[in-house]
Amino acid sequence: MSPSTITLLFLLFAVIMFVLEKIPLGVTSMIVCIGLVVTGVLDVKTAFAGFIDSNVILFVAMFIVGGALFETGMANKIGGIVTKFAKTERMLIIAIKIIVGLMSGILSNTGTAAVLIPVVIGIAAKSGYKRSRLLMPLVFAAAMGGNLSLIGAPGNLIAQSALSEIGLKFGFFEYAVVGMPILIVGILFYATIGYRLLPSHDVKDDGAFDTTKNFDNVPKWKQWLSLIILVFMIFEDKIGIKLCISGGIGALLLILTGVISEKDALKSIDLKTIFLFGGTLSLASALQETGAGEVIANKVIGALGANPSPYILTLVVFLLCCIMTNFMSNTATTALMVPICLSIAQGMRADPRAVLMACVIGGSCAYATPIGMPANTMVVGAGGYKFMDYVKAGFPLIIIATVVSMIILPIAFPFFP
Repeated sequence: MSPSTITLLFLLFAVIMFVLEKIPLGVTSMIVCIGLVVTGVLDVKTAFAGFIDSNVILFVAMFIVGGALFETGMANKIGGIVTKFAKTERMLIIAIKIIVGLMSGILSNTGTAAVLIPVVIGIAAKSGYKRSRLLMPLVFAAAMGGNLSLIGAPGNLIAQSALSEIGLKFGFFEYAVVGMPILIVGILFYATIGYRLLPSHDVKDDGAFDTTKNFDNVPKWKQWLSLIILVFMIFEDKIGIKLCISGGIGALLLILTGVISEKDALKSIDLKTIFLFGGTLSLASALQETGAGEVIANKVIGALGANPSPYILTLVVFLLCCIMTNFMSNTATTALMVPICLSIAQGMRADPRAVLMACVIGGSCAYATPIGMPANTMVVGAGGYKFMDYVKAGFPLIIIATVVSMIILPIAFPFFP
């Protein structure tokens, strides 16, 4: 059996186990990770590289920074300020999606979600609303906001790089031509019909984000230092430091200054998230290294024939990227699909910008699984989410993004201008 076939079988196993949840998500991820080594698809170093991925380092750092915000009571204080203005749960959801969506347009979408997760949990604690109702809109908005500018998400720059090689480019805010309408319709959807689809779970504070403490005796300087470090991390790209490094610096400073104890810092790290993310990265690596991902892409696009309709091609590219990005990283999906899409568009002598825009926007639609993007994984434990929660709440957003994109793309980016 070829390595690509074995990889596809492990992908099928993971999907079935994630849906059924007969065993914990993190355990499924580790079975896949170790299974890929035992079957010889990946070597040990490659299979476990996910556990030293920069996003895993970011997770650890942000759990500690988030833990400090709660240990000092600053998260609850911020929550109290926000809930004075947003009086209902529906208003909170709208406010969170607007703020996070716009921030993600000019900052890292993963970074924006990471630094605001503890703030939103604090808002939930102060308002009395369930955090599971607020955290999913947060991560969805972060993904949608990444499509507002050239620097919103890594995939945007991958498409730009490919275009530059043939003398074309996207403007800095040109992604917003499609991204902004998706964000607006997405916000309206979850404020109305989609409001009922958001999961409602009672989550116990098991140490990671304890919102039940009395914070009256916490020194003010500890509260403010935890907030200053959080703000410092938001602007990490402006000072030329990677988010995982600035997060690590922040976490170390919080421990060294005594804002959070070493014991509480370690207790705040959610290992379920680490195992889920680190383990499934091995599957993403296998899809790339064995060529299984490329086989899927070529088979699907090849089925369209030698001279496919550019509109059908764009729709198929969009949907294929949507599916793949929910099991691979959006960056990996875009990196895989961009050269394929570019060569097909050039073969048709069409303007490739429409197809590449579909590729990038589709590659950001990682709403339907907890492993689709790092932010989704970060809130699994905090929101008490199950795999099917993402499917029920996130799949309609993929439909919305598809419909909006297919209306706007042919108008804004004609194939044969």
